[in-house]
Amino acid sequence: MSVTLCVVYALILLVLSIYGIHRSYLVFMTARLRRRLEVLKQGVPAIPQSRMVQGSDLPHVTIQLPIFNESTVVQRLIDRVARIEWPRERLEIQVLDDSTDETRVLAERQVEALRRTGLDIVHIHRTNRTGYKAGALAAGLAIAKGDFVALFDADFLPPPDFLRAVMGHFQDPRVALVQTRWGHLNRGHSILTRVGALMLDGHHLIENRVRAAAGWFFNFAGTGGVWRKCAIDAAGGWEHDTLTEDLDLSYRAQLLGWRFVYREDVVTPAELPEEISAFRAQQLRWATGTVQTSRKLLERILHRADIPLSARAEAFFHLTPHFAYPLTMLLSIILLPIVLLLPASRSLVILGVDIPLFFGTTGSLAAFYATAERAQGRRARDALLVVPALIAVGVGLTPLVTRAIVRGFRTMAGEFIRTPKKGSAAAVRYRTPLTVPLAESILCVVSLASTVASIHTGHFIATPFAALFTAGYAYMATQMLLEQLARAQPMGVVTSPPLVDAEVPFEESAAAA
Repeated sequence: MSVTLCVVYALILLVLSIYGIHRSYLVFMTARLRRRLEVLKQGVPAIPQSRMVQGSDLPHVTIQLPIFNESTVVQRLIDRVARIEWPRERLEIQVLDDSTDETRVLAERQVEALRRTGLDIVHIHRTNRTGYKAGALAAGLAIAKGDFVALFDADFLPPPDFLRAVMGHFQDPRVALVQTRWGHLNRGHSILTRVGALMLDGHHLIENRVRAAAGWFFNFAGTGGVWRKCAIDAAGGWEHDTLTEDLDLSYRAQLLGWRFVYREDVVTPAELPEEISAFRAQQLRWATGTVQTSRKLLERILHRADIPLSARAEAFFHLTPHFAYPLTMLLSIILLPIVLLLPASRSLVILGVDIPLFFGTTGSLAAFYATAERAQGRRARDALLVVPALIAVGVGLTPLVTRAIVRGFRTMAGEFIRTPKKGSAAAVRYRTPLTVPLAESILCVVSLASTVASIHTGHFIATPFAALFTAGYAYMATQMLLEQLARAQPMGVVTSPPLVDAEVPFEESAAAA
C-alpha cells in the first residue's frame, strides 16, 4: 500500500510539474518574443476619417449580438454597438435573440427606434434554441450582408473606434480573424472578480500574445473579435457539437491555413461573474467544451495536421489544461493515507520532493500572472497579492472541473448555460441554480484531517500542502453556502452603481453603462 501510494503520488506530481513548466515556458517566450510582441501591439494604423467619409472602398461589416434573456444589459449593449464608427451604408447590426422573457420586447423596441434613424439593424428572434449560441450565429450568418462579421456578447461594451482599429488587418487575404483583449468592468467588486480578472488576463496577455507572436494556434474568445465570413464558411461554419463553438471553429479554420491576429491594445470591457454560482457555471461550460473540442480535434492536430511540432505541442497544452484539476483533487485525497501510513522519516524523503516542486509551480504561477499584469501597465505586486486566492479558488474548483471532464468524455454538445449578467441594476434578475457543496465539504474535511494528522505524526513538510487544500475547499464550500443563505432572505430589486471600466477611458463609458 505504501509503495503504491508513493508511486501514484510521484506520477501526479510529475504531470502537474509538466504543466507548471509549460507555464514558465510561456513566460520565457514573452521575453524571447519581445520585439515581435511590440510589433503586434502596434498593430496597423487605424482607418483614417477621410476613408470613413468616403466609405465606398470599405468592406461591408455585419455585427452580431447573440442574446438570451438579457433584459439587464440588452439596451446598454445595443446602444453601445449603435455608436460604433463605420459608414452606415456599409454596416449591418443583427440582434440574434433567443429570449423567452421581456428581453425580446426591450430589444424589439430599441431596434425599431434605431431603424428610424437610418441604421441598418434587424431583430431576429428564434422560437427555439437549436444549437444555442452556435445555432443563433449560424442563422444570422446565413442572411448576413457583410463580408466580415463582428461578434459581441451581451455584457460587452465595444469602444466606438473598434472597427476602425482592427479592420485594416484584413487587407491581408490570409487573415480570418482579429481578436481583441477583454477588459473588466467590475474587476474590483470582490476577491472573486479579482481572481476572475487575473485568470482572463493570463489567458489574453500571456497565452494569446505568445501564441500569436510565435505563429501557433490561438482561439477566438467567442466575443470581441471580427471574422472574415468566407473563412467561417470554408471551415465548415458554426457547429454545436461542443459547448465551446468558438474554440472548435478557431482550430478548424487554422488547420486550413487561415491566419489569426491578436490585438492586445484594443480592449473591449465586459462584466465578470460576481456570484459563485455564475462563476462555477461559466467554468463548467468552458471546461466541458474544451474537453469536447479536444476529443473532436486533438488527434487530427497531433497526427494528421501539417503544422510544426512546436505548434502541435502548444495545441496539446491549450486543449488539455483542465486535466490538472482531477489530479490535484486526487493528490489532496491520498495525502491523508500517506501521512497516516508512512513513518515520518520515510515520508520526509517522499514529501520533501514537494518543496522544490511547490515553489516551482507556485513560482511559475506567480510569474505568469505578474507578467500579465505588467503587460497591461499594472503593478506586478497587485497580481502577487491575488495569486493565493487564485490558487484557493482553483483547488475549490477541482470537483466541478472533474465532473466537467467526465461529462465532456461521455457526451458531445449539451445544454449551453449562459452566464447571468448583472448590468447596472436589478442585481438579482438572473441567477444560475444553486448546488449543495457536498463534494467540496467532504474534501475540506479530508484535507483538514490531513493537516491535523500531519502535525500529530510529525509530517510537518506535508502540513502547508494540506492546509492549502483545506483553505481552497473551505472557501468554495463556504461561498456556496453563503450564497444559498443570502437567496433564502427576502429580496427586492437591488440597484448598484453603473459599471464603468477604468481600463478603457473613452469619454462616454459612464453614460453608456
